[in-house]
Amino acid sequence: MAEPKFEKDLEKLEKLVDELEEGGLALDVSLKKFEDGVKLAQRCEQALGAAEKKIEKLTKSASGALKAVPLSDEDDDEEEEEDAEVDEDGELLF
Repeated sequence: MAEPKFEKDLEKLEKLVDELEEGGLALDVSLKKFEDGVKLAQRCEQALGAAEKKIEKLTKSASGALKAVPLSDEDDDEEEEEDAEVDEDGELLF
């Protein structure tokens, strides 16, 4: 079975929150929806954590140019990565 996608889980979570906020549900139904929401929130948090580990951290080199450094190598300034171009406001240019 394929792993659930973050966006789909987030959409389900938002729907559950809306249903709970509207009220009018029986207590047992509300508790079940709350349980399901907690599980979805945990899966979303895990997915975000995994994605965060993959994101590269931008750091400035001695010359002031931005340099892409993987999070796992952020202390290793000797990594040979391509310098990124930055505009006058410090925004990354693609």
